Amino acid sequence: VDGAVAIARHFGMSPLIIGLTIVAMGTSAPEIATSIKLSLSGAIDGAIGNVYGSNVANLAMVGGICAIIRPILVSGAAIRRDIPLMFGALLLLYGIFWNHYLGAVESIAMLLLFAGIILFMIHSERKQAQKDKQAAAEMESTVEHATHHPPKTLWASSLLLLLGLVCLTGGSNMAVIGATYIGEKLGMTELVIGSTILAVGTSLPELITCLVAALKGHDDLSVGNLVGSNIFNTLLVIGAAGVVGPAAVSPKIIGIDYGLMIGVAVLFTVLAIVFKKINRPAGVLLAICYAGYLFYQFKISQ
Repeated sequence: VDGAVAIARHFGMSPLIIGLTIVAMGTSAPEIATSIKLSLSGAIDGAIGNVYGSNVANLAMVGGICAIIRPILVSGAAIRRDIPLMFGALLLLYGIFWNHYLGAVESIAMLLLFAGIILFMIHSERKQAQKDKQAAAEMESTVEHATHHPPKTLWASSLLLLLGLVCLTGGSNMAVIGATYIGEKLGMTELVIGSTILAVGTSLPELITCLVAALKGHDDLSVGNLVGSNIFNTLLVIGAAGVVGPAAVSPKIIGIDYGLMIGVAVLFTVLAIVFKKINRPAGVLLAICYAGYLFYQFKISQ
């Protein structure tokens, strides 16, 4: 978190855009690795289930727990630009899976769209940063800054960020290996394992990152990580899985699980728009919804 915020300041950007890009990519690394591995082994339903479950876990479990500990402010930029982009990516899946097949052409298109969205976000943020630069410079010239620690160099900040992401990913992978073994011994289907056990395990980096960011007061980084990770999961993870292993998908892929994912995204968005933050009552509601989601998934697996 310290490394990401320092990098954002170095380039004159807000922590929101770093959360949407660099941090989101790092915390989504377990989903990417897990889904590609499942796709190569022919378990495409598990790969997609992992994405669905991770998207739900990011907004309901991670967002809920973080908000209960400390309410999370949601910036206007996230509401106007980033959350609608997340919704667009989620809704796109319905068109991708309408024929119950994830092909290479659609997957490549998703990867290209993902690259376009990232470039658009960075371009939009840089334009806003240029507008704010003069006002910030004028403010700094009139306010005396007393810093107890010297600013980190770009090299030191990048090293902090890289080490943090490596440790998060390594710990998450260890949790996934153990949890998957337990799920298989319990006789759970690959779709349920992917949307519950794997989803929780691969969402641990988002949980820890957002918790620390929230406690440090970097709300933009928390929101950017949650929204950005869902965009990464939807377009990059499914796109990569489809490129390495095009395959037929279960008709259940566009069904209740997809509807639950969209429903949680709608709830999160409504709370963010109405209150301009995810407060503690909203966090409790999101956490309860996630508990209900897990109960439903385990119920249908029996």
